[in-house]
Order: sequence, then structure tokens, then C-alpha cells
Amino acid sequence: MNSSEEPRPRPSDEPESRPDAAPRVASESPSLAEELPPGGEEGRAESAGASEAIPGDVVREDPVPGDAVPSDAVPEGTDESQALDAESPERAPEDAQSDEKRPEGEDVADAIEPGPAPTFVFFGVVAAVSLVLDVATKAWAEMTMNARGFVPIELIPGHLNVILAYNRGGAWGLLQDASEAVRKPFFLVVSVAAILFIVSLYGKLHHSQKALKWGLPLVLGGALGNLSDRITRSQVIDFIDYQGQWVLALNTFVRRYVDGWTVTDHWPTFNVADIAICVGVGLMAVDMFTSRRLRRALEEQERRAIEEQERQGQGGAPAESRSL
Repeated sequence: MNSSEEPRPRPSDEPESRPDAAPRVASESPSLAEELPPGGEEGRAESAGASEAIPGDVVREDPVPGDAVPSDAVPEGTDESQALDAESPERAPEDAQSDEKRPEGEDVADAIEPGPAPTFVFFGVVAAVSLVLDVATKAWAEMTMNARGFVPIELIPGHLNVILAYNRGGAWGLLQDASEAVRKPFFLVVSVAAILFIVSLYGKLHHSQKALKWGLPLVLGGALGNLSDRITRSQVIDFIDYQGQWVLALNTFVRRYVDGWTVTDHWPTFNVADIAICVGVGLMAVDMFTSRRLRRALEEQERRAIEEQERQGQGGAPAESRSL
């Protein structure tokens, strides 16, 4: 071994990294320190990916159900409803069950609140009450006026009085001057026809027709009250007398177009039967406007039932009978 050769340093004798080496590199090359982030090449890759992402955005690798599909991602020829189904393929279970349970013939009429159908017991009670009130008040007025010597009873001064009048004709003196052979059979036939029509119409009422449920028996009771007078007396007792300035103005207006019309501030004398008939006709008019929706619903329900029967007949299944 030559003593002139210098001994090689051992691995343990190699100089250790000094703590001031990194700062010296940074101080000697500031640009290099900026370009080399901590972590070497891996750090550079992470910093490059972070620089491309916009702050605040969330990067998703898989689409989340319910997100809107871009318009350019939908292929041409695809309907909008199909695109919506593709966006949310999973429907709510409640909606799916409701569609399965909903019958094809379901109609707006099915949503009407159920209730008992009008009974003829109610019909008879209302008609009887109005009839009894009419007959009783006529008897009271006739006895009272005879006892007072036909002196009117003033209920509301200048507006409402109780008098006694006999009307051989109809409303506003209709057929007042006609002979008994013409007048009595005419009003008898008209009254019987009206009673039959009212009874038949009441039997066809829907439970939601509350206005007509009250109106028809009121008209019937009033018609029976006046009919009883025509049969027993051949004339109707009227005892309620109303007067007002608007009545005078109305008669003056009618006089311009009807020759011989009497101009007065008194409304034609009437009775309880006339009141019941007028209220009943008013309720019938109310029902005429309020029951339009019901009629349309029933017609639609009938149409759907016919279509369902036709589909069942085409499919070979026996059609079920439905009573509307």
C-alpha cells in the first residue's frame, strides 16, 4: 500500500447537508425557487391541476341524477320528454303508485263530496209547511178583515198593509174577465201539469243540487195553496198589499209601451203561496247557473264509461255495466 495515496472518505465521513443549503439556493436563484414548488415533480403536477380549476367550482367525475343535461349532449331527434326521462330515470314511488291506482274513468264528478240523495220525505215536509202556512194565513186574513169591516191593517206605514182581495184570474189579473167555463179548467190543467213536472224533476235531482232541493217543494206548496182556493172558491184570496215609489216608476215605464196599463204605486196584491212560488223559482234559477259544472262532469263521466266499454269489447273482455 502506497503511503502517498490519500485515503478515500468513508460514507459516514461525507459532508452532511447543511440547513443553510436550501436558503442559499433560493437566494442564489430566486426564479428557480418560484418554479419549483415543494414536493418536486409531484408538487408541480398538483399545482398545474389546481391552476386549471376555477375557485369555487366542484369537479365531478360522474353525473349526479337530477342534473340538467346540456343541450349539445342530447342526440338529435330526441323528444323533450324523453330527455327529461333520461335526466331523471328514477321517478318518485308515490307518483308511480298514484298513476297505477288512478282509474281511467275517473272524472271531476267523482271528486264531488258525497252526500245523501234528496228524499221525498224532505220534499213532502217542505211542501206541506208552505201549504199549511198559506191556507192558515188566508183564513186568518179573511176572518180578521170581516171582523174589522174590511179596514186595512197598516204594518209598515206607507209601504205594507193587510187587506182582503179576491182574484178570479192569475198573476196580474190574467183571465180575470174570462168565463168560469174557460178560466177554471185552464188553471186546473196548468196546476196539475206543474205538480207532475215538479215531482218528476225532484226524483232526478243530484245530491249536490241544494238550491233545487229547496226550490221545487216551495213551488209545489204554493201551487197547491192557490189550487185549493180555485177548487173551493173559484178564486184566490190575496191579502198582502205593498206600495212604493219604484213600483210607480215601473208602471209608468210599462205604460209607454202597453196601452191601458194602470199606473199605480201599489204592487199587485199577493199571498204566502205567491211568495213560496217566487222564492222557489228564484232558487231554480240559481241552480240553473250553479249546476252547469255538474252536468259537464256527468257528461264527461258517461263519455269515459262508453269509451272504456268499447275498449273492453275490442279486447274480448265483457264490458261492465255502470249506472250513471
